[in-house]
Amino acid sequence: MLPKVSLGFWHNFGADGDFEHQRQIAHYAFDHGITHFDLANNYGPPPGSAEETMGRLLADDFKSHRDELFIATKAGYEMWPGPYGNWGSRKSLMSSIDQSLRRMRLDYVDLFYSHRYDPATPLEETLQAMVDIVRSGKALYLGISRWPIEPTRFAIDYLARHDTPVLIYQGRLNRLDQAPVIEGINALCAERGVGFISFSPLAQGLLTDRYLHGIPEGSRMTQGRFLKPEMLRPELLSRLKEWDEEAKSRGLTLAEASLLWILQHRSVTSVLVGASSVAQLADNLAVLRHIEK
Repeated sequence: MLPKVSLGFWHNFGADGDFEHQRQIAHYAFDHGITHFDLANNYGPPPGSAEETMGRLLADDFKSHRDELFIATKAGYEMWPGPYGNWGSRKSLMSSIDQSLRRMRLDYVDLFYSHRYDPATPLEETLQAMVDIVRSGKALYLGISRWPIEPTRFAIDYLARHDTPVLIYQGRLNRLDQAPVIEGINALCAERGVGFISFSPLAQGLLTDRYLHGIPEGSRMTQGRFLKPEMLRPELLSRLKEWDEEAKSRGLTLAEASLLWILQHRSVTSVLVGASSVAQLADNLAVLRHIEK
């Protein structure tokens, strides 16, 4: 029941952004069928501030629509100093869900993820903490994000035995990064009835027309945090232009073709798009016209 396109709060919803601009994006998303908002405890910047933005949006705009919204958050990356502000210990997860609920002014989240696999904590400890979070009423469903395949298989079995099955696996899947397919994650999810949601489906803008003619001033690549200018090598640019021409021949934009490529994969439930503007979100939502056909 998740929308085919969901809105991620990884970028553009921190305290460094303009709240009225963020509000416009969230309103446009909801008014056009996006009921799933995806967050994590460390989203910002600074960490925690995207959840605070979500809390303000819920209090000011969406309070009466809470039961229409499906809100997810995660824990597992560094969030506060010391050994318990990171990874997947019981103490870290229990503290994190309480902090997330306070920031978002919620009694519960719809979906709580382990944000990454913790090789130093027994799997049973991480998973039992997640079970107890659901049983305490602080989350309705559980998810796994970016875990390797064997721990994922163990998690699916463990959580099913404890009547809190894995609802969805979140991984990076796009035309430039097909690791979940290559590693067998998608096949495992399909086999076990677990949904799959793709984050970074447009490779942070690489799979759009934004970089086809160089690096625009003010783009994410100029900031150099996740996208770096040296990534746009001649062979990559040639491939992007080839895919763009192929998309145009089908009456699609490169972004639409890239999102469709993911949504046609086995087990994929939704794609998580980010948005720095209403226009950018509208462009991404245009893919839905082609799905309905």
